[in-house]
Amino acid sequence: MWKIGVIGLGYWSDKHLKAWARIEGVQIAALCDLDEAKLRQKAELYGIPQGNLYTDLDDMLSKADLDVVDMITAPDTHLPFVRKIAAAGKHIMCQKPFAASMEEAREIVDTAAQANVRLMVTENWRWLKPFQTIKQLIDEDTVGSFNMIRYIHTDFYSPRFSPENELPQPFFRDMPKLLFYEMGVHWYDTWRFLFGDPKRLYAETKQVSRYIQGEDTGLVTLGYDGYMGLMDMSWATRQNLPAPLEQKVMPNHLEQLIVEGDKATIKLYSNGMIAVVDNDGIESVISENNGLDFEESHYRLQSHFVVCLDSGEEFQTSGEDNLKTLELVFGTYKSAQEHEVIHFDR
Repeated sequence: MWKIGVIGLGYWSDKHLKAWARIEGVQIAALCDLDEAKLRQKAELYGIPQGNLYTDLDDMLSKADLDVVDMITAPDTHLPFVRKIAAAGKHIMCQKPFAASMEEAREIVDTAAQANVRLMVTENWRWLKPFQTIKQLIDEDTVGSFNMIRYIHTDFYSPRFSPENELPQPFFRDMPKLLFYEMGVHWYDTWRFLFGDPKRLYAETKQVSRYIQGEDTGLVTLGYDGYMGLMDMSWATRQNLPAPLEQKVMPNHLEQLIVEGDKATIKLYSNGMIAVVDNDGIESVISENNGLDFEESHYRLQSHFVVCLDSGEEFQTSGEDNLKTLELVFGTYKSAQEHEVIHFDR
């Protein structure tokens, strides 16, 4: 029985807690958050005794019987928290974005390794149903050799961040790096999962919304030997609005992916349909209703974490692996700022 302590009970924490509650061989043993009202609410919802609630990480580490700490906290807390958790000998699942810089990320990885504790980044996007299905099609050689990949993300989100509107994550307004830091880790991790590590990158970014500090739109080209890719990503586009916008401001992330190969093309439509187009131009629907199933993606991810703890096999999104994802994220900002192609030693 793996005993889990969870620190950070904000907007996304229910995805984690619901998944832990479903996984065999796991017990949510303690909760930690500065907000005592949140602690009581989550404890009641998930059946956690009042004696297992903490407002201080040091207190939880010294008093609770834990094997693992699930950190659902902001990036600037990750390094100091990992130092404490690793020193206490607990395995770690760390929320993305993994770190605020490459230097911090490498120190986190080294700290866990030196303490001989396991470390995985909570990168759930690759575990979403559409990308799992596409990965299976690629592994079955459906498309053959890659030619061109186009990944498109649309939402009309950030232009509605005006001060009078309540946001699920209001700190987005003040992030100096927004779209490709907050979401880019998802996209680049999934891209690497499907297509491997690119050798070069060129990016252009733009701030559209006047209510933010960072960027909310960007184009990125990714180069390989023999094929190439384009990311067209925006939180400030009206190009794909399936219905009139609701008054309440919530994300409505829609994604399309087109994978061109010498044998066929895989197409993920924003409505969740996945189809394959062959060399005769015949389109065959592979599956429908492949929505962005966030809760199930966490169940798959956290189940993978437990399986790897049991077996000793490497995590798909280990801290070491996530360094390559962060190289692409920070490379995006360097390229956009300096107007240069970033090369990676792969």
